[in-house]
Amino acid sequence: MAKQNKAYKFRLYPTNEQTLMIHKTFGCVRFVYNKMLAERKETYENLKADKEALKKVKHPTPAKYKKEFTWLKEVDSLALANAQLNLDKAYKAFFKGNAKFPKFKNKRHKQSYTTNVVNGNIELIDGHIKLPKLKLVKIKQHRDIPSDHTIKSCTVSMTSSGKYYISILTAYEKEIERKEIQDVVGLDFSMDGLYVDSETGKKANYPKFYRQMLEKLASEQRKLSRKKKGSSNWNKQRIRVAKIGEKVANQRKNFLHHKSKELVSNFDAVVMEDLDIKSMSQALKFGKSVSDNGWGMFTSFLSYKLKEQGKQLMKIDKWFPSTKKCSCCDAKRPMKLSERTYRCSCGYVADRDYNAAINIKKEGIRLLALA
Repeated sequence: MAKQNKAYKFRLYPTNEQTLMIHKTFGCVRFVYNKMLAERKETYENLKADKEALKKVKHPTPAKYKKEFTWLKEVDSLALANAQLNLDKAYKAFFKGNAKFPKFKNKRHKQSYTTNVVNGNIELIDGHIKLPKLKLVKIKQHRDIPSDHTIKSCTVSMTSSGKYYISILTAYEKEIERKEIQDVVGLDFSMDGLYVDSETGKKANYPKFYRQMLEKLASEQRKLSRKKKGSSNWNKQRIRVAKIGEKVANQRKNFLHHKSKELVSNFDAVVMEDLDIKSMSQALKFGKSVSDNGWGMFTSFLSYKLKEQGKQLMKIDKWFPSTKKCSCCDAKRPMKLSERTYRCSCGYVADRDYNAAINIKKEGIRLLALA
């Protein structure tokens, strides 16, 4: 039996008193994180020439600041401890070359804090969740958490429009049997419709939620720009703008969940190119189209859903000539970005993306056979 983790996200409805405590915790976590980062930054600047000395430095903990700033004792101590752990991860990622140097947290960015289960301090009880310092908070639990799942930690967050959510991380044991691969599908990334599959040649027909809301969003943003920053009316308008962004994000997430579930239900392996979407959007100036598709999120959804069922997600090299290669005779020919139909000297004619999807599938099957 292998240990697995799964998170469940629900809407929270805190009282005014609980809301105040949540905001206090956000502020204290941000304060401690920034204090520790400032000290680490100073140490790094002083000792970056001596890497051995830098490794031996003992970094401060939240306990150090509680003596000077007594109000830190009012909030959940585990939330402050997790701020230190998050900074440790960010610091290690920087030294490994996987990320940039950690940045200071800002109250205008996403607000959240994480707390852990200790001696039954977190429980789900009749439409409420018991949390440290907050006691029972009303929760909209739209789905059940299986009885064999054990709660490990919870992350409380607030959206830009002022809604509160909780992400409950659970652990469980499950034996995942590797499925025999019989049905394979290749997906070619499509700027216009998310992807084209190798079986039907049809696009996923992504509705372009962001593009649909652009006009309304621009209108609301113009209204916001005309209001005095920080005023009551400015804040009301800011929330209206934020709600549009949240609606687009929720629509996109819902669509991607449905599409990924559909693929996982019908195929044993999904093959796609290992694309650098960020670089591609910058190089080709298709930033809005790429970010609207949510390809990275879609890939993430596919990955964990396939893994849960013992199925596979296969990524082939991004330099594989899927577009230039004929899926019928394997001959190659150059293709301009403006060409939407693939025509080969062997007489094969097909949609450019459909031809690429078939080639991706074939390469995936070849690699799966070698694995």
